[in-house]
Amino acid sequence: PTVITGLAHDAAPAVQEIFGPVVTVHPFDTPQEAIAIANETEYGLAGSVWTSNLTVGHQVAGALDTGMVWVNCWLLRDLRVPFGGVKASGVGREGGRLSLDFFSESKNICVKVPRL
Repeated sequence: PTVITGLAHDAAPAVQEIFGPVVTVHPFDTPQEAIAIANETEYGLAGSVWTSNLTVGHQVAGALDTGMVWVNCWLLRDLRVPFGGVKASGVGREGGRLSLDFFSESKNICVKVPRL
């Protein structure tokens, strides 16, 4: 895993969607500031919130503009629940019942039947 510290919160590694075991760490003073920093990117696949106060954890998780948020864990996933991002991190969801729509193509077929 790679941990990057000391960057501005709008530096490329902090706002781009980097895949791999990479995290950028940014100091903040309030939960609102942390939310603003996290939501500053054009991507929104997933995020994690680490806190000893679960009330704050729920509030921050709800305010993050991401498709998935883990609180006090990472990559803990039940395959029956939706998976997917927001903004430039994808369209739609897969997983659970949502997979039926995601992996289906609807078709409308109209046939004129002669009157008897």
